[in-house]
Amino acid sequence: MESNITQEEMLRSNDIIGKIAGYYQTRIVGQKNLQVSLLISLIANGHILVESVPGLAKTTAAKVLTESCGGKFARIQCTPDLLPSDIIGTQTYNARTGEFETKIGPVYANFVLLDEINRSSSKTQSAMLEAMQEKQVSIGGHKYKLPDPFIVIATQNPIEQEGTYLLAEAQQDRFIIKETLDYPTVGEEIEIINRIEKNVFEKSQNVVNLEDIKYLQDLCEKVYIDEAVKRYIVSLVYATRYPEKYLKPELSQYVTSGASTRASIAFMKASKALALMNGRTYVTPDDVKAVSKGILRHRISLSFEALADGVKVETIIDAIIASMKTP
Repeated sequence: MESNITQEEMLRSNDIIGKIAGYYQTRIVGQKNLQVSLLISLIANGHILVESVPGLAKTTAAKVLTESCGGKFARIQCTPDLLPSDIIGTQTYNARTGEFETKIGPVYANFVLLDEINRSSSKTQSAMLEAMQEKQVSIGGHKYKLPDPFIVIATQNPIEQEGTYLLAEAQQDRFIIKETLDYPTVGEEIEIINRIEKNVFEKSQNVVNLEDIKYLQDLCEKVYIDEAVKRYIVSLVYATRYPEKYLKPELSQYVTSGASTRASIAFMKASKALALMNGRTYVTPDDVKAVSKGILRHRISLSFEALADGVKVETIIDAIIASMKTP
């Protein structure tokens, strides 16, 4: 494989990833998929959307990720009356000096948790678009660069729809990956209450630093991806746009719109990150398949008939992958 990653670089990468994963596992019980998705977003330098009912450690997982690398953490509780200035900041008039002063909002952090993002208004949600895409905010005509790394971890609750605002497709597309969580098993829940009883969650520790994270992100870009794998990625994304060519009519009828080019880019970045997590300098088709649900589940729009018939987007994704020849 044509990769210019040295053995020493891979050893350091494995050490950093191992420390973060190890710390996560001491603090979070179960939720393996969330761990993988958080690491992918961290290494690929992308944002992540997490969906689950309340109380399944979404906030805790975000804080644990921040603790592990010593980054600055900000938590924003989204509500219908939250204003864009409450997130990105604003200018205030200082009567003593007779001048306007810029107050940077909580978005100025390495890891920003937007808790229950679908409870904020569309205007407030859109205020995050520039921050997420350009890694900067504009206040009073001036642009302010955000810290590096800058990762948004947004959560939403799928069961309570009163007082919520659906995320627009353009907003969802900014998230490199979307993870959905389920309830823990009986054994995992017992372990959770045992750890709480022992105050395990009260102790925090930095196992790596932000320079290590930047190192992983730079190394991720050097991971080799073959042209055949790139073609495979683009073919999967293309199939979401024209499902009638690849799926049976009973499934293709449920798809109203497919994924954009951002999905192909996200596929490449996420599969490179996963390859690095698996100790490889190159991407395999299995890496692409492994990240497919996280990449596509928020980029494929289904009809109301799909909801009525109980057809999930993951079923469509599995069918698309099954229809494609693996290189």
